[in-house]
Amino acid sequence: MTLEFITSDVLSPVRHGFFTRRGGASSGIFEGLNCGTGSSDQSEIISINRARVADAMQVAPEELAAVHQVHSADTITVPFADKSETPRADAMVTRAQGMALTILTADCQPVLFADHSAGVIGAAHAGWKGALTGILEATLEAMEGLGAKRSDIAAVIGPTIGQANYEVGQEFLDTFLDDDTGNAAFFANGRDGRFQFNLPGYGLNRLRSAGVGHAEWSGHCTYADPSRFYSYRRSTHQKQADYGRLISAICL
Repeated sequence: MTLEFITSDVLSPVRHGFFTRRGGASSGIFEGLNCGTGSSDQSEIISINRARVADAMQVAPEELAAVHQVHSADTITVPFADKSETPRADAMVTRAQGMALTILTADCQPVLFADHSAGVIGAAHAGWKGALTGILEATLEAMEGLGAKRSDIAAVIGPTIGQANYEVGQEFLDTFLDDDTGNAAFFANGRDGRFQFNLPGYGLNRLRSAGVGHAEWSGHCTYADPSRFYSYRRSTHQKQADYGRLISAICL
């Protein structure tokens, strides 16, 4: 099976893709294109999967830039000053040619950015914690530091968990209301006193409020489509021992 990846017209002609799990070499609960080096999948199989992604992005495997994602608001510029270890951050920006910025997710938001006129791109891992603490705005600021203009930046949120499948409790809701009472708009009443959180809606609002030129969501829910996407929450509900990670990439 060939690789499958989702693209957006607003990011083209910059090479990019929100890769699904289809077309990979992993098996079992990781079946497909598991690119998560932090998973318990076989390392040699993950390397094969990542090499297939590199080929699709038309770069060498060693040019797949990655960070150790920690649900922060920290960004880093590629190429890294210190190549001896993987930096801890949740977004990358670059104006360098031939390097693919990659983000791993399994329900969190993968967000790809591009300012075509300035030749600057970015990629961010935006779970609820990172989005709440400002990872999306930090990515825009870092891109501006490389010469991008905020109003010229297009940002696309890829496959992420949708509101219908993102059930949370009162404490989670309170965390968002403590930050901004207007965040109530991203919650709907669920069952048994629980709530349903609209993560992509929240991400889009943060991007648009920050003045990005264009922001959109691909419309794909990771939880709802097991044939195409890995999902941390779905694997937890199914009591699986681990879960695969989807990769998203963008390259000048």
